[in-house]
Amino acid sequence: MLKFVCPLIVVEDIAASRRFYEGCLSQNVLFDFGEDVQFEGDFSIHQKDHFQGLLGDARRFPVTLKSHSTELYFETDELEAVQARLEQQGAAFIHPVIEQPWGQRCMRLYDPDGHVLEIGESMEAAVIRLHEQGLSIEEITQRTGMPREFVEGACGEGG
Repeated sequence: MLKFVCPLIVVEDIAASRRFYEGCLSQNVLFDFGEDVQFEGDFSIHQKDHFQGLLGDARRFPVTLKSHSTELYFETDELEAVQARLEQQGAAFIHPVIEQPWGQRCMRLYDPDGHVLEIGESMEAAVIRLHEQGLSIEEITQRTGMPREFVEGACGEGG
């Protein structure tokens, strides 16, 4: 049996990245192995030079940062407060809080190594917000793509 454990992102300065994830994003360290730090929520950061050594020849297996090919996704009930905190810390935003076509609000930014981070409201929070804006259960279901049962549960309606 094969079990997925966690995503691991490579960073230039593990101490700076750890400060960012702990200080700016309020993440808690589960294990610190020096060149590898695992956070609660099951993602890890790994020191680039150590990771490169594990891969081998840098010409053949180069570690490339800021590739825009992946993102780490976080959720919060305090989207604007998190955005304000990140702005105060000088975070590099791809975009501030926007509403996605499916109704969920989120922001995207870079971590210190250029990895894309998305921070959004939960879909439950999005459904509740849309309902409070006057959308019907059917309209919310169509807009968000969420199952009717989920929308009804989030809105306190139904069985």
